[in-house]
Amino acid sequence: MRCLFVAIFVLISSYAIAQDYPSHPVRIVVSQGPGSSTDIQARLLAEKMSQAWGEQVYIENKVGANGIIGMQELAKSKPDGYSLGTASPSALTYNQFIYKDLPYRPSEDYVPITQISTLTFVLAVNPKLSVKSVAELVALAKSKPDELTYSSPGIGNLSHLGTELFAAETGIKVRHIPNKGDAPALTDVISGNTDFIINTLPSMLPHIMSGRLRALAVAGSSRSSALPGVPTIAESGYPRVLVEGWVGMVAPAGTPPSIVAKVQQEVAQQLSTPELKEALAKQGSNAVGSSPEAFAAFVKSESSKWKRVIETAKMQPQ
Repeated sequence: MRCLFVAIFVLISSYAIAQDYPSHPVRIVVSQGPGSSTDIQARLLAEKMSQAWGEQVYIENKVGANGIIGMQELAKSKPDGYSLGTASPSALTYNQFIYKDLPYRPSEDYVPITQISTLTFVLAVNPKLSVKSVAELVALAKSKPDELTYSSPGIGNLSHLGTELFAAETGIKVRHIPNKGDAPALTDVISGNTDFIINTLPSMLPHIMSGRLRALAVAGSSRSSALPGVPTIAESGYPRVLVEGWVGMVAPAGTPPSIVAKVQQEVAQQLSTPELKEALAKQGSNAVGSSPEAFAAFVKSESSKWKRVIETAKMQPQ
């Protein structure tokens, strides 16, 4: 009987906390800089959440070390619902396999709230390369082992890991030419210094439309409305090649479940509006708004996938 009373008390207390939340400003820690895709999405949500709650929801950019500084800041924050944070694939899934001394624990230091969005990636080649499909690219690469090259914005990012996944699933051997950012990576492919790239649709679309890049396939789970005639890599015969960027929302471990639920419901509600769907679509992203449980399962699956890719590529922790 005593246990029943305790359980009822906890439920009532949790409900009361959620009812009073928020009673003062809420910050969202963003590990990327102002003007980044993640930052823009967070600011869109913060504005709408402020209006809905009648309390200010503001952005605090904590930039550096591939998102590590911001994630570390969030992990150390009080778990009362007044510090939330955005999270990227690197932060929650593969940094732990790339860095030896990661100052936070992805699966222990945070509670998942929701996946905010997905970001489309595209496989594209230099137009002078004599291929017009994934099958032709794979055949060419197999005929010239270690001769074809691919660009990425740097070592250990989603573009790099996504191409390693593509190489592993197709059985090709290609050489990685890392750069320092999207612009130089794309310039290398456009100029013909490298042969192909898997990178974000927003960064590549202008070059695809102008003919400076040839899109072979969308690396996501479905075709893009911006490139309706371009098949997915899965449609091209490789269903295990799925490369999508995403933005999620998390809170410090120990944040009351009732607050997590209230934040998730508000974010999901805002993401379901035509206004935010359209705003995200302009960035090449799709609104999601999943449950905490679905987001947790997604992160676990992605972590396993990228761990396998990193091990297969024999990438050594930095």
